[in-house]
Amino acid sequence: MNELPQQLANGLILGAMYGLIAVGYTMVYGIVQLINFAHGEIFMIGGFGALTIHLWFPDAPLLALIPLMIVFAVICSVAVGAAAERFAYRPLRGAPRLAPLITAIGLSLVLQQAIWKWYPDATKDQPFPQFEGDPLSFLGADIKVNSLFILIAAPICMIALGYFVNKTRAGRGMQATAQDPDTAKLMGVNTDRIIVMAFAIGAAFAAIAAVGYGLHQGQVGYLMGLIMGLKAFTAAVLGGIGNIYGAMLGGIVLGLAEALATGYMADVPGMDLFGGGAWKDVWAFVLLIVVLLVRPQGLLGERVADRA
Repeated sequence: MNELPQQLANGLILGAMYGLIAVGYTMVYGIVQLINFAHGEIFMIGGFGALTIHLWFPDAPLLALIPLMIVFAVICSVAVGAAAERFAYRPLRGAPRLAPLITAIGLSLVLQQAIWKWYPDATKDQPFPQFEGDPLSFLGADIKVNSLFILIAAPICMIALGYFVNKTRAGRGMQATAQDPDTAKLMGVNTDRIIVMAFAIGAAFAAIAAVGYGLHQGQVGYLMGLIMGLKAFTAAVLGGIGNIYGAMLGGIVLGLAEALATGYMADVPGMDLFGGGAWKDVWAFVLLIVVLLVRPQGLLGERVADRA
């Protein structure tokens, strides 16, 4: 049990990344009923956007570069997310649901291969700048200085998003569009602008998560969006697709489950073959299956009704 605080800390770090990415899935689904499977690659592009700032200013102190890395990562991800909505998804808004789903998968592959082809040396994982310093000890857990970013950024982002959705005119327009887009349009809400805004906010959160991922892992790669995107989608479904707070809760639960299963499953009698890092992805999806069997709407339930 001496490892428990460390495993909990590891799970919170993973879960915060999953949750930030999952917000993008759940916001888009809540408004246009679309699962944007290219969202993992939008996250990946944010990581390479942040890395670009470091490559432009290799000798600058990392603490001074972090704000620039965040801003440029957000710009890159938001630009790709908004362009995807305008040119890939909007023309298919009235089409059968299978069409935008296939388009999302195709766009995911296009973005992945574009980075692999044209970004310098992207055929292999690229080292990400790191802060120097000893890990910080907190309640029996050692937390790397580089991992503090995601633990600080995640709650700030969620507080800001909660304020935006509940207290601003655009946020209320977003809620109205999610409930009934036709009625919202009759009431003067520019639904096209609201939908682009949902894509942009989700992309911005994914970019911030990408900076945290690079700092935590020490590298970024053109394939990093694949598994992180799947995990984030799992987190969104786990928390209740369409519920922004459920997305973060699902991410935290998923991250904790991964960390605890990785750390302790090998110690369970008869389960020693199923422990360790090689099985962490398996246990994440086992958890999803169990939760959906017991509570199909997810932990916090769907925020909006399905508009078939």
